[in-house]
Amino acid sequence: MKRVLLFVGTNIAVIIVLSIVLSILGPAFGIQQGSYGGLLLFAAVFGFGGAFISLLLSKTIAKRSVGAQVIAQPANATERWLVETVARHAQTVGVGIPEVAVYQSPEMNAFATGASKNNSLIAVSTGLLQQMDRNEVEAVLAHEMSHIANGDMVTLTLIQGVVNTFVIFLARVVAGIINNALRGNNQSGGLGGFAYFGVVIVLEIVFGILASIIVMWFSRRREFRADEGAAKLEGNSAMIAALERLKGNRESELDGTLTAFGISGKRSMAELFMSHPPLDKRIAALRK
Repeated sequence: MKRVLLFVGTNIAVIIVLSIVLSILGPAFGIQQGSYGGLLLFAAVFGFGGAFISLLLSKTIAKRSVGAQVIAQPANATERWLVETVARHAQTVGVGIPEVAVYQSPEMNAFATGASKNNSLIAVSTGLLQQMDRNEVEAVLAHEMSHIANGDMVTLTLIQGVVNTFVIFLARVVAGIINNALRGNNQSGGLGGFAYFGVVIVLEIVFGILASIIVMWFSRRREFRADEGAAKLEGNSAMIAALERLKGNRESELDGTLTAFGISGKRSMAELFMSHPPLDKRIAALRK
């Protein structure tokens, strides 16, 4: 849940920054309030531009955010096994071998990121290596490799670009409608410059939160696809065992947090903002 809230908050912040830039540069290019065609074009440029910049920087940001150390030369048997396993998976699915990194964290976690299928990174936590057996870790690595093979990073970026575009565009359209409604026949009425921009920012925050539902929906769907890919690479039982291990480890610590957010394994409003499906649903999907 913390990661989801951070993701949503970061994206909204990006949209607001892009909106400020658009407000400054828009008039210089003849884009005024009510110029919907020009506004949509600029919103698309900034919306997709911000998303792709984030994609290009994803590996660097990921490494620095968790302090991941890339295995340039394996220092022990575990590191050698990690690199060899990732290389084997990459050869099987037909993509370039990703960088492999390890970072210090007691949580069982792993992630994949990168600008393309042939320029990617797979990072695993020390907690995952310590608490899962090799078959389970190999299944987790296969899951992350499936994300790369499916092109999930690029697809998510495209979706985020579309979302950003319409958040920027619709916020200004609605703000313009509100401004015109308040003005009426009185040309001196309506929202002032700062008030108008304040309304735009508030609307972007609201629309950004609502739009994140679409991004989270895709994120949940790609987790099911990556689980399926992992099952093909390492076997259904290995992926189920890894998820069961993760469920057993997190059940006690997550129960209180998820209950507070209204999540108890059943469909809820809060589940719409989850980047990953509940573990029980992922396990059930694999068993089917």
